[in-house]
Amino acid sequence: MSNRVPEEVVEKIRSSTDIVDVVGEYVQLTKRGRNWFGLCPFHGESTPSFSVTADKQIFHCFGCGAGGNVITFLMDIENLSFQEALSKLGGRAGVDVEVSAPAESAAAPSKSDQQLIAMHEFAADMYHHILLNTEEGQAALDYLENRGFSREMIEKNRIGWSLPEWNYIASALQRKGYSEEELETSGLAIPREQSNGYFDRFRGRIMFPITNENGKVIAFSGRIMENTKQEAKYMNSPESPIFQKSQVLYNVHQARNAIRKNRKIVLFEGFMDVIAAGKAGVDNALATMGTALTSQHIRLMKRFAQEVVVCFDGDDAGWEAAKKAAIALNEENFKVEIAVLPGKMDPDDYVREHGAEAFKEQIIGKPHAFIAFGMMHARRHKNFQYENDLLQYIQEVLQLLAGRSTPIERDLYIKQLSNETGLSEEAILQHYRKLENRSIERTRPEAPAKPQKKAVKQVTALHRAERLLFSHLLADASVMEKVAVERTGIPFVSEEFQALYVQLLGFYEEWDKADFHKFLETLQDAELRKLVMETALSERDPEHPDEEIADCLKHLEKHRIEQQIKLKIQQSKEAEKQHDLKRALLLAQEVITLKKSL
Repeated sequence: MSNRVPEEVVEKIRSSTDIVDVVGEYVQLTKRGRNWFGLCPFHGESTPSFSVTADKQIFHCFGCGAGGNVITFLMDIENLSFQEALSKLGGRAGVDVEVSAPAESAAAPSKSDQQLIAMHEFAADMYHHILLNTEEGQAALDYLENRGFSREMIEKNRIGWSLPEWNYIASALQRKGYSEEELETSGLAIPREQSNGYFDRFRGRIMFPITNENGKVIAFSGRIMENTKQEAKYMNSPESPIFQKSQVLYNVHQARNAIRKNRKIVLFEGFMDVIAAGKAGVDNALATMGTALTSQHIRLMKRFAQEVVVCFDGDDAGWEAAKKAAIALNEENFKVEIAVLPGKMDPDDYVREHGAEAFKEQIIGKPHAFIAFGMMHARRHKNFQYENDLLQYIQEVLQLLAGRSTPIERDLYIKQLSNETGLSEEAILQHYRKLENRSIERTRPEAPAKPQKKAVKQVTALHRAERLLFSHLLADASVMEKVAVERTGIPFVSEEFQALYVQLLGFYEEWDKADFHKFLETLQDAELRKLVMETALSERDPEHPDEEIADCLKHLEKHRIEQQIKLKIQQSKEAEKQHDLKRALLLAQEVITLKKSL
């Protein structure tokens, strides 16, 4: 992986880059002592356990175990290959790195996925060219301009026009050498039912490309210019190997920097809302692709910010969707606010009627707190003159408060409920406490059984020995040479450390000396990188390394012998059941010999 770029270039980029500066663009860091801390971008947490060490130029999360150096950080957070991450850092350091075709790795897309992405990129360029540079696209261009789309917006979003012909794109893709199977898998073409061949999925529509995190087109949404009952207003690409709606958020590639600058995401229901918000200068906007907010969406959002303003349509469906999204985000420890649109407006309606500045200042700039929105939602369509509506309102608000509010918020909203309904604060508080107790009971984790605790301790002792031994091997090539010569086979027990041992052997054959950063960059598997970070951070005994290594090897050998004893005892019992007394006796003698060796 790294040997495609001269080592002196890699070292120059690595030494010219401060990991604190790079990580600080993705994570809000606070200095505590010698290290910097923040919320881990690789898993959800409310207490910072993500640490960056400037003098060692490494990062490590004590929660999920993620760790590495500045290059592997970019690889993980941007889903880049080693060369792509190196090139990006080289740009900062003023060092040019030529990026070749992506290497086969866990992070890089497969060859078939690359083909599908290339097809979508080709189609996007074709649609965009037709819209801006041909007579056939002029009517669509006029339509967009009349709706407030500037040339800059059209180019920024790569908007295009699909010709109203049956197989324009399908034929163009086939001429470029793509197979019929690839045409169908991409979703850009549909097989004809009555005859051979394929026809375009998108015909006579304004084309809006959907991109992945790296800005590559993976799908489209096509809009007709004139609303008719015969055709759907919007047509979207079907799901494919490169496009799953539950995992894709629109505009991540373009909004990433603005989100990190604002430390906040503005979440919309659809991609057209994001484009409308862009007219108003709201650049930190993302949107779901016609699906409810999923756990994958939330995990992706956590990488960029911990604050979200939800802005969905002002109709009943929009209110319901906003509430569900807000609850899901709140439960994942986001600070959630909700921007409410009046009437049944969507963002584009509001911008058209009230202007871009009003949308940015009055709607996005003045969102409602999570609980306050919950109260507004609960009040909708209720008449407090009816007892059932009144009681239902109180119940809905208290359920929202239970487990999700601070004592100050609780007292504030209970007082507000009392003023609105005429019921005493004491009565409402009593009902709230019942609901909160139920909430605590539901979320209280079960205590693990005692045997499980014992098993965890055994695994921990073994893991500690493997981790400590590998940390010595990682720090000193001569230790690896000595262990490899003196012992036959792999000294480790777990599959993960066995894999790392083999990788490190190969590394030392190529490089001859220990280099933690360089070894880390050769690993394609992020989980193995986590393990390397854990071992690198282990405290070794600098005064008695030989004794410590011998103790680790002895412990691992003891564990292996104990496992052999257990296996032979089991085999002996099975031999007795089958009345093979000779084999049972032989196994019993082997057990005695093994026990003596302990």
